[in-house]
Amino acid sequence: MLTGCSSGSSTTTTGAGPTTPTTSASASTTSSHPATSTTAAGPTRCATSALSGSVVGSSGAAGTIETSVALKSTAPGTCVLGGYPGLQLLGAGGAALPTTVVRKGSYSFTSMAPTTVTVASGQSVYFNIGYSDVPVGSETTCPTSASLEVTPPNAYDHLVVAATLAPCGGGSLTVSPVFASVSQTAVPPTG
Repeated sequence: MLTGCSSGSSTTTTGAGPTTPTTSASASTTSSHPATSTTAAGPTRCATSALSGSVVGSSGAAGTIETSVALKSTAPGTCVLGGYPGLQLLGAGGAALPTTVVRKGSYSFTSMAPTTVTVASGQSVYFNIGYSDVPVGSETTCPTSASLEVTPPNAYDHLVVAATLAPCGGGSLTVSPVFASVSQTAVPPTG
């Protein structure tokens, strides 16, 4: 899982599940480390237990799919998030599916620079995921997830978001850093 907040590109491949201890893949959140403060006097990092996630939009064209995910704060005050979330595709029973995560990438909707976002209670931050749904090499189909395990930036615990994604190329996902609002860089909500 990716948990840092670097501005460069990096890749993590996971095929056997999360690399941090968890109680179960279907749990809403698990924790092995407490939240840390960003500065002595400033807001703390948004605790994973004080975030809820949801897919807020998805679109696709020419084999490229863009999905936008919101992380909504339920913390009593303000908190901060900045950097890249970690991702793990999960099947219908909660089993880990092959997942390769690339930070930033070359999609216009994932290649923005990381920033630190201050989030008030009830507000959301967003991140985008891009992937190809065209089989490559010997693939004839691409596994479809039932949910997505999301590790917020700079966290060790995760939350699970209902998400139907079918990335080809061994479950290859390109992820943006978190950003403050849905804009031209994010898919508008569907429905």
